[in-house]
Amino acid sequence: MSSVRDTRTRLPTAAAAVVIAVLSLAACGDGSASGKYAKSGVGSGYDGDAPTGHSGGGGNKAVVCGGSGIKTVAAPVNRPVNHMLLTVTNTGSAPCDLYGYPAVRFGKAQSVPPVNEDSKPRVVVRLAPGESGYAAVNLSATDGSGTNGRTVKSLAVTFQDRAGEDTSWAAHPPLPAKGLYVDDSLSVTYWQQSMDNALSW
Repeated sequence: MSSVRDTRTRLPTAAAAVVIAVLSLAACGDGSASGKYAKSGVGSGYDGDAPTGHSGGGGNKAVVCGGSGIKTVAAPVNRPVNHMLLTVTNTGSAPCDLYGYPAVRFGKAQSVPPVNEDSKPRVVVRLAPGESGYAAVNLSATDGSGTNGRTVKSLAVTFQDRAGEDTSWAAHPPLPAKGLYVDDSLSVTYWQQSMDNALSW
């Protein structure tokens, strides 16, 4: 009788141990799955160093501004003197990012002017469809100290990609028929979200 009672006592105990083991495995499985989900769910929703505070297009993924999706205009301004404003408008259906600064070539120039590092914005300029971004070009020294002055009548504007490299595509906005006077003091600003910011440098 003693052995019978021992057997009856051990059976419920063993069954309980099996149930506890199964529950423990299930809990471990859930934890593992949750860990994988958490890792795969990390992300800001934007690529590269695009701004997180400016959606610019209803959450659509932004592309690099360029090609047939933009319109580029170059126009001299009265203030500041000897300056030209570049305006890029997003004519596409998705938001696009203006990275870095414009690489401008006037006439047959082989090199591009330097950028004013003080004008670098805190975030990448993102343009929703229909929005415009801006950059200013300092054409010549106001005190006449610039060298190699000449009149130019054509312009090529190359854009940068996420890595800061020039793209293979360039815009050719028309210049005034009489041309523009430039010298070796040429410089450009980074792309800006507003016209006022671009012309403040």
